[in-house]
Amino acid sequence: MPEVETIKLQIKEEIKGKKIESVKVILDKPLKNTTTEEFKQRVEGTFVKDVKRRAKILIIELSTGDSLLIHLKLTGRLLYLKPEEPIEKHTHLVFNLSDGKQLRFWDLRQFGYVKIVSGKPEEAPELRELGPEALELGLDEFRRLLAGKRSGKIKPLLMNQNFIAGIGNIYSDEMLFYAGIQPTRDVTTLTDGEIVKLHEGIKKILSAAVRYKGSSVDDYVDLYGEQGDFVMYHKVYRRTGKPCEKCGTPIKRIKLAGRSAHFCPKCQV
Repeated sequence: MPEVETIKLQIKEEIKGKKIESVKVILDKPLKNTTTEEFKQRVEGTFVKDVKRRAKILIIELSTGDSLLIHLKLTGRLLYLKPEEPIEKHTHLVFNLSDGKQLRFWDLRQFGYVKIVSGKPEEAPELRELGPEALELGLDEFRRLLAGKRSGKIKPLLMNQNFIAGIGNIYSDEMLFYAGIQPTRDVTTLTDGEIVKLHEGIKKILSAAVRYKGSSVDDYVDLYGEQGDFVMYHKVYRRTGKPCEKCGTPIKRIKLAGRSAHFCPKCQV
């Protein structure tokens, strides 16, 4: 979420109120629910009314009532560039804007997508079932959500977007370290004190990550091609074998629900 929130804020600042003069479709694979011709017809000539985010999905609202839902997935990028800058390989869509610049959609592995939807974007299938936004989640609501779970390991639950929207692999590791909870803990064993600490960690870790414009550990860059700086503040994520900054115990890595989990065996109960 911090990476997507960073891009959302930057796009909103740069292109809100501007006109999409034309669209160049280099590869139509990212267009999930429309043809190239229909996409161009519905997008070209529209104005950007607003830019929002829900979980890890960007929402660009257009003046016609349509919205673009953009999911960058693992390797997607949105870049705000001058048209004279070379179009790099793996650039699939180019939006020509009224300010003379371009918004380019780039994706190495082609998992990301751009969908156009009409009406209320929150009624789209990928948004309809999402849980509450992590940064908007109050402590009492967090308690109620956890109380409704009879079993399940805490890390996969935090990453379940239908449970809480916006927490990914990096930040679930960091939150659990902050709270002193191992990722394999069953949710039913958490004390109220641990729940309070974890809720505090959700707020603090995500807010700090947004402030430092996300974590560039693989392909992520922001709208201007710059890397996020929160990597230097990671305590456990991808620090396998390195000493814990609190106690010196080597950080451990395990596989959990198909994803990596990093933690300190001593500091995290």
